[in-house]
Amino acid sequence: MKKLYVYPAIFHPEETGYSVFFPDLQGCHTQGEDLEDATLMAQEALATYLEYILDEGTSCPTPSSPEQISITGKDFIAMINANMFNIMDKTSGKAIKKTLTIPAWLNDEAEKQHINFSSLLKEALIERIQK
Repeated sequence: MKKLYVYPAIFHPEETGYSVFFPDLQGCHTQGEDLEDATLMAQEALATYLEYILDEGTSCPTPSSPEQISITGKDFIAMINANMFNIMDKTSGKAIKKTLTIPAWLNDEAEKQHINFSSLLKEALIERIQK
């Protein structure tokens, strides 16, 4: 599965804040109180929309290039990304058990420091995969 998706979003200034929609993703839209909030909300909306598509087994539409999109007035286009590893980590409740071997001295030191082995391994794997 692809890790990072990037789609163009059209930001439309409102009296207060911005409304945002994705021309390539029918029904994917949001709004924010200011530009920062609208951008964060757009990232969340994009990730949620793509998560639904992927869960349904449907392929994601090909993103348009920004120059292919026509805008009017004070509207502008921004590229919004969705890191699906972050989404999968938050929404997937399924866990599997793995057996591993480490040196005894390393186990003893980690236990003294109350290190959660599962959490540390998961974080290290996600970091490695995202490279």
